Amino acid sequence: MTDNVVVLGAGYAGAGAVKSLEDELNGEADITWISEHDYHLVLHESHRCIRDPSIQEKVTIPVGAIKSRQTEFIQERVATIDTDDQEIELEDDSTVEYDYVLVAIGSRTAFFGIEGLEKYAHTLKSLDDALGIHDAVANAARDATQNDPARIVVGGAGLSGIQTAGEIAEYRDARRAPLQIHLVEGLNEVMPNGDPELQGAIRKRLEAKDINIMCGEFIGEVDEETVYIGDDEELGYDELIWTGGITGRDAAGSVDIDKDERSHRITSKQNFQTSDDRVFAIGDCALVDQPGDNPAPPTAQAAWQAAEVAGENLARAVRGQPLKTWTHTDMGTVISVGEEAVAHGVKYMGVSAPINTFGGFPAKNLKKAIAAKWIRKVSSTDRALKAWSDM
Repeated sequence: MTDNVVVLGAGYAGAGAVKSLEDELNGEADITWISEHDYHLVLHESHRCIRDPSIQEKVTIPVGAIKSRQTEFIQERVATIDTDDQEIELEDDSTVEYDYVLVAIGSRTAFFGIEGLEKYAHTLKSLDDALGIHDAVANAARDATQNDPARIVVGGAGLSGIQTAGEIAEYRDARRAPLQIHLVEGLNEVMPNGDPELQGAIRKRLEAKDINIMCGEFIGEVDEETVYIGDDEELGYDELIWTGGITGRDAAGSVDIDKDERSHRITSKQNFQTSDDRVFAIGDCALVDQPGDNPAPPTAQAAWQAAEVAGENLARAVRGQPLKTWTHTDMGTVISVGEEAVAHGVKYMGVSAPINTFGGFPAKNLKKAIAAKWIRKVSSTDRALKAWSDM
């Protein structure tokens, strides 16, 4: 009987693993791909849709353009994984049996128990989120004036928060929209834990776009009109976007395998195998073991790298072969601030760029090239070329 290998999720980890698995198995086992969406979202470029919703055509790739005809695709949300019966339970009450399953269902936004935050804030974890932020910002601007501008507050000054604030600034400037933009970060600097040189370069570009940066005090509470920061700061807002952290999805929390009890992120070894040797996990939903004290970072870059090895390891598991271990290689950081970009610590083939931190035309085009390379990898050169101008 032919084994059935199931991949859950159509993010970077899931889509990349399907491509790798198809190449490795070459028909030796059946592949079933399950996702609630029938497209892959280029998530690290989804913020572009805040400025221009038409870009959604460039940052979404239909699953049919990714998978082979032999791979079965099921569009449905995963409810849970029954490891005893080796079944995936879907929200439409159907089930899918597996011999091996790769869990790559991503994450959801963490609100850290901050009162009112989940109720009142927009998040940026999906295409619908990005389009919703666009509509909210447009509506807020429509109801405001230059003498009484709308206040847009972005909580969290990591990569997502910085890129979100930058796109809102581009929207404001292109339309002369009456908007004030505030970027709030509880730690002491933008891009917390980043290199000071990178932090300074990003701050410079944010300030040049007239984005008010507020660092050093955490958001403690939110109501429908006000963000309460630290002990005594109150910031009124018209729209609030929260990008402050991630946690595991409900489906991961109910699986009977080892995981972090607080975040529900699944613990997996360097070969992506979990405490159940039939279940593998990668991407944001997983805490993938790495040398040292920290797991692999929950980044697109790490998911891309992991997906290729995960697909190979699933094929090896089917064949009863030893599994490979994976170590994340940091290739540097490239982050957009509207139409501009900053690159830091960039490496290619193990060789560092001659300048450690740079912006301008080289950084902007490097950002485009990274997105285009991924789109080409999972779909086609033609699709990558069409997306280039909007990345």
